[in-house]
Amino acid sequence: MSTKNLSLQHIIQKPTIAQEKPPVIFLFHGYGSDENDLFSFAPQLPENAFIISVRAPYPMEPHGNAWYAIYFDAAQGKFSDDEQAIQSRDKIVAFIDEAVVEYKLDPNSVSILGFSQGTILSYAVALSYPNKIKNVIALSGYINEAILKEGYASNDFSGLNIYCSHGTVDQVIPVEWAKKAPVLLSKLGINTQLQEFPVGHGVAPQNFQQFSTWLRDKV
Repeated sequence: MSTKNLSLQHIIQKPTIAQEKPPVIFLFHGYGSDENDLFSFAPQLPENAFIISVRAPYPMEPHGNAWYAIYFDAAQGKFSDDEQAIQSRDKIVAFIDEAVVEYKLDPNSVSILGFSQGTILSYAVALSYPNKIKNVIALSGYINEAILKEGYASNDFSGLNIYCSHGTVDQVIPVEWAKKAPVLLSKLGINTQLQEFPVGHGVAPQNFQQFSTWLRDKV
């Protein structure tokens, strides 16, 4: 089911278990993809959760969408448009608030699941606004400290749970970048381990099984 009357385009799956103010899981796709990509996970996610898969705001040619531009420059190599990424971070925060009201969801049980560029934004949202997020599933991404809200380190992270995983032969985002996340998170008092799987830039079946079990315990 799709809907367009909020600030970001998205598709939804309602919980199979009827309840007042259900928990919600937001899905944020990677660079060059769209809201249909991660929505394939929806049938296997917790039945009591309202699922919202979101389309990134910047269309690409000839198809797909991005949360921010990535430039390829001979001198600088590959680099990200951090200003655009910060705008997307705050678009996501505003959208979460809108969706919670529109769909009558539980504001105290918001989970976000990202892949690749969607993970980079998920980390940015959760670490900048931890009062709004309960659980993060960070697949095949890393923390970009340049797009975190100024002063974020003084936030209260006591209610935030993070699961992160990466492919050991990821050719798009090196696993070494992902390994820095648990180190930074531990300094903030968030204890997690990077779960590694022998795959490239993707989600192995055992990875999916592991994070879905983790999420069921938390939602």
